[in-house]
Amino acid sequence: MPESPNVIVDRWLGQLDDSLQNRDIDAALELFEEESYWRDFVSFTWNLKTSEGKAEIRRMLEAQLDHVQPSGWVRAEDATGDSEATEAWVNFETGQARGYAHLRLRNGRCWTLLTTMKELKGFEEKKGVNREQGVAHTIEKGRLSWLEKKTAQEASLGYDEQPYCVIVGGGQGGIGLAARMRRLGVPTIVIEKNARPGDSWRNRYKSLHLHDPVWYDHLPYLKFPEDWPVFASKDKIGDWLEHYTRIMELNYWSSTECTKAAFDEQAQEWVVEVVREGQKVTLRPKQLVFALGVSGYPNTPVFDGAETFLGQQHHSSQHAGGGDWVGKKAVVIGSNNSAHDICADLWEHGAEVTMVQRSSTHIARSDALMDLALGDLYSERALAGGVTTEKADLLFASLPYRILPAAQIPVYAEMARRDADFYEKLAAVGFDLDFGTDGSGLFLKYLRRGSGYYIDVGASQLLIDGRVKVRSGQIVSITSHSVTLDDGTALEADLIVYATGYGSMNGWLADLVSPEVADQVGRCWGYGSDTPKDPGPWEGELRNMWKPTNVESLWIHGGNLHQSRHYSNYLAMQIKARMEGLDTPVYELQESHYTH
Repeated sequence: MPESPNVIVDRWLGQLDDSLQNRDIDAALELFEEESYWRDFVSFTWNLKTSEGKAEIRRMLEAQLDHVQPSGWVRAEDATGDSEATEAWVNFETGQARGYAHLRLRNGRCWTLLTTMKELKGFEEKKGVNREQGVAHTIEKGRLSWLEKKTAQEASLGYDEQPYCVIVGGGQGGIGLAARMRRLGVPTIVIEKNARPGDSWRNRYKSLHLHDPVWYDHLPYLKFPEDWPVFASKDKIGDWLEHYTRIMELNYWSSTECTKAAFDEQAQEWVVEVVREGQKVTLRPKQLVFALGVSGYPNTPVFDGAETFLGQQHHSSQHAGGGDWVGKKAVVIGSNNSAHDICADLWEHGAEVTMVQRSSTHIARSDALMDLALGDLYSERALAGGVTTEKADLLFASLPYRILPAAQIPVYAEMARRDADFYEKLAAVGFDLDFGTDGSGLFLKYLRRGSGYYIDVGASQLLIDGRVKVRSGQIVSITSHSVTLDDGTALEADLIVYATGYGSMNGWLADLVSPEVADQVGRCWGYGSDTPKDPGPWEGELRNMWKPTNVESLWIHGGNLHQSRHYSNYLAMQIKARMEGLDTPVYELQESHYTH
């Protein structure tokens, strides 16, 4: 009779536990396949790090094992699969933390192992049985109410008392991270230039909705209500973020702009200059987080003659949407998400719209993406099968980036087959399609480049029907009334919208800290590729995101709602550990491969 998955996993965990506690690395490595991957989020490496193959796993264990002191490897629940392919959720401990892991075995040996820090021992979140009492049931004169205490604390932090951490950027990333920090008792101030939390969403074009489904986009701790639409509007998201900051009692400084930051080597703290509602304030945190999104400043290309254009021209980030464009001609330069949304918005409001596509674009229809790419993890179907948001995040993370393309290629091959008629019609109107350099589709494009795709929520049909025209080519010049392409075509225009993306987030660092610090940190986002278009060195994780950078006490946080939610957990624990003076030996800081 074949062995059960539980027996297979229990034996493997027992052998791993024994070998690691005995510091027998050779014995531990015998439990791994030659092609194996150990992806660690903080628990072993105080980093986000993937070790590929036995040689790299050996180096990691030799460097970290004595410090980590792992033990107690046990199944968290029943394993699944069979003797050839077995999966399990695992609990374990280290000297400083409790951990949670996901394990894949093939014929009894490890193929992939994801280890994550779940909580720091002695510094757990104050929740459940550890929650605060909230009131002392002893009647005394002069007792302060919750509101009085909160008001006094808000008035003091940043003035009489310095925060341990400052987060520059109060969009969804900064807000979610601040909520994690508060749960861990890390005094934190969020700096946001807009007047209200959520304005970074409210200020976009009025037709904007999330392109990701609601199950993918929850914030930490507080999920969207069950009756929320699958795709929420930008204003609905903005309101949710505003209420979230209040419910989570965040120290959120709106109408505040960071003007300069420098590290004081002698004091070992940052000097952060801000202007809060017109008043200059100096903050001196020990840790500084830039949470300004995936990208930097708007990228507005300069074309010959642009200064002579007599109509309106602006970057997509400044496009408010709406208005009366009846009889007007609009040219939208770009072919990714924003370009499609803005073309649809302008067409709805009467414009004659032409999209200029300068490079090939991946299109994924929303319903196909939800079914084929997200349905097993983020959907009502997944929830019914017991896949919580937290488990979905870990399952998605359990496939290291090296092997993620191979898992995604079949998904997008099926998408191409299922929607073949749709793609044929797009190609017929001259739209230049791709499925990524290796056929791995949307998620890999996002991770590698942060751009190059559109999740179709209706605009593609406008192109197919000819209601929005599409032209492929490069722009050579702009005249007073037109945009000229490299084939000599002149597109008449009353409006030009540059849906041309954003620069590197290193631009923020260069301006707010210094070009030297930006260079020292190195490139942010992307993990390298073997393709000619992106020949950068291979990184097993996204560069500089949510982990120690080459600049002490400087962190980068960002990503979509899913990434901001998931990775904020590990970033918050790294900062909490430093606040408490714990030993945090970082394994293999990445090298800088960026020149500003």
